[in-house]
Amino acid sequence: MSDRISRILKKEKFSKADIVKLLQTNKEERQLLFAKANEVKKEYVGLKTYYRGLIEFSNICAKDCYYCGIRAGNKNVRRYDISDEQILQAVKFAYDNNYGSVVFQSGERMDKQFIERIEQLLIKSKNITNGKIGITISLGEQSSETYKKWYNAGAHRYLLRIESSNKELYYKIHPQNAKHDFDTRLKALYDLQKIGYQTGTGVMIGLPFQTFEHLADDLLFFKAFDVDMVGMGPYIEHTETPLYHHRLLLLPLEERFILTLKMIAILRIMMKDINIAAATALQAIDPIGREKAIKVGANIIMPNITPTINREDYQLYENKPCIDEGADECTNCLEARIGISGDDIGYGEWGDAPHFKNRKKTDLYNI
Repeated sequence: MSDRISRILKKEKFSKADIVKLLQTNKEERQLLFAKANEVKKEYVGLKTYYRGLIEFSNICAKDCYYCGIRAGNKNVRRYDISDEQILQAVKFAYDNNYGSVVFQSGERMDKQFIERIEQLLIKSKNITNGKIGITISLGEQSSETYKKWYNAGAHRYLLRIESSNKELYYKIHPQNAKHDFDTRLKALYDLQKIGYQTGTGVMIGLPFQTFEHLADDLLFFKAFDVDMVGMGPYIEHTETPLYHHRLLLLPLEERFILTLKMIAILRIMMKDINIAAATALQAIDPIGREKAIKVGANIIMPNITPTINREDYQLYENKPCIDEGADECTNCLEARIGISGDDIGYGEWGDAPHFKNRKKTDLYNI
């Protein structure tokens, strides 16, 4: 059986059937997969992990996604929206501690006040860091005009997770209405790429109703879309969500964890020079989950620098780790963990994906 996996790993391109076989590997076989992914990572992006200081500044959301703990329909969550001053203090912390980049993340909103607020925060963040801080934003579906406005204000990377590239499965985990439209999500991703963002997406792994074929299609979707970065992690259920009612269909947490590592490894081999995040959700299952992801292909990690008092209220899933650690503690802890994994830390670097630079060159040649 390991010979079969070795043959697949020698291929230049994986078919859907190849990917399914890699996702189904046993313990011995997956070590071949993980070793290959680490080799590819070393050659194409280097054994270096980049920080993205994560600022989860608000859990107010207009969406009602079936899997999410901060969905609009959850009346049992305490809503918060930290001040601009606190957000900028977190940006300054990241800059002073040589992170290189931050991520602005919140619940999804499209109102005018929110859009203008983000624009001003981006401008101020650049000003207080002398233009040196890299900024990723993950603020959901917006109009093309809004994306342009934020891009011009200083954001250069955008993460918008598709959650599932299969339309039928998408509507099993989202309501089917104007606020949760699959085609709108796809259009938003294409808008981001067209505007010039380093464009990222991702999926949840181990969802109810999800098959190996769905996951293989997700990886092929990333490849076809020519994505620059991916953030994907194991699905972890939340009791205050409709999807929790289907928990008996779920794989055990450990299997969801291993499946996520396989997805990261396969993607690293398929898309050698993109950025891949080690999701915090991995650590909710395994204390060194993010480090294991780094060993099999991930190269981005997001220390949480949200004010500690608000972290427990930004739980998209339950048992989220690090909600009681201050930003300094989180930084020191991760530095030690990444060192153990064998990677260096790209202090002071934006850590842009080589794929983005290569893709832009290709675009120029095709003009």
